[in-house]
Order: sequence, then structure tokens, then C-alpha cells
Amino acid sequence: MPIYEYRCQDCGQVSSFFVRSISSEVTAVCSHCGSSDMARRMSSFAMGKTVASVHEQFAPGSEHRSPEYYQDPRNIGRNVESAFQKFGVEMPQSVRDNIDAARSGETPKGLDL
Repeated sequence: MPIYEYRCQDCGQVSSFFVRSISSEVTAVCSHCGSSDMARRMSSFAMGKTVASVHEQFAPGSEHRSPEYYQDPRNIGRNVESAFQKFGVEMPQSVRDNIDAARSGETPKGLDL
């Protein structure tokens, strides 16, 4: 049961469509503005990791940043920002507000540390 994503050519927003099978026809209509001028886009996917692979990924000398990198408030949210940009999705204002709050030293709403 695949989920297909389409970008509206009028408003630029992304809409997702759940279909029963690969052979099902999709009539894509933008869920934001109602336009039918839609372009199918490549969807993102997730891949699970084991604890061992995470430790290997962040081993000293690896190309990836260590967890200490994220203790600097200026780095908070950089991965989130780059992911939104990479996948061409507009960042919700609430996410932007939480990142900005964390960088200014405030605890994001709903997060008790």
C-alpha cells in the first residue's frame, strides 16, 4: 500500500496520497489549494539503525559529527533545517519558533529538561 507525493505546480505545497496498490490510479488534487496541476515527486524513506551502527557512525575520527557538536546552541536544529531544505518541504512556523527559542537559551514549548 504505497503513499505517493505530489507537488502542486500552482501553490508549491506537497500533498500525499495513500493508494491500495501500485496499479491503482491516482487522481492528484492539491489538498491546500484544490489545483489538479500536480507533479509527482520522489518520496523520502526511513531506514532503521542498530545501536552498533550508530556507535560506529559517531566513532572518533568519523566524518559525522559527535553528539558533543549539538551541545553548542548555535548547532541546534541545523539537521532539521537542512532536512526540510533537502526535501523541499516548507518548515512549519512552530518548528522554526522552537529552534530559535533553543538557540536563544529557552526551553522549547512542551519540553521539560
